[in-house]
Amino acid sequence: MKKPKKCISVDKARREQDEWVKTRGKDIREAEGYEDTREFWYSVDELQEYLDYVKEKSKEQGVEKPGIRFYLGAYPKTKEKKSYTTMFLSPTKEAVGDAATAGEDSDPNNYEIEPMNIIQGGHPPRNY
Repeated sequence: MKKPKKCISVDKARREQDEWVKTRGKDIREAEGYEDTREFWYSVDELQEYLDYVKEKSKEQGVEKPGIRFYLGAYPKTKEKKSYTTMFLSPTKEAVGDAATAGEDSDPNNYEIEPMNIIQGGHPPRNY
């Protein structure tokens, strides 16, 4: 199988993660008083199951090129739990193409298909 065009090197991924930790991670840690979640894990099977679901539901709607938008969110803070970051996947009606302008919301969310969450967070929490 041929490597996808948008793959990046492991070194580049590490540099980008390190930059996040030094900048945004530091700011969050200082503001909230604890180290927040900075990684999220799904199994390939879970992701494939959701992608297949989005493709099927989109096809039923006549959407030919669905996409997936990744959002960051935060769990509500309680007396027992900190407000850790979470991430969820939300279907779009058309896939974001290379020609899309950065910051332009050219592909509307498909609110007729439920987003996917329920993940295991990491660094530091493993489950919420």
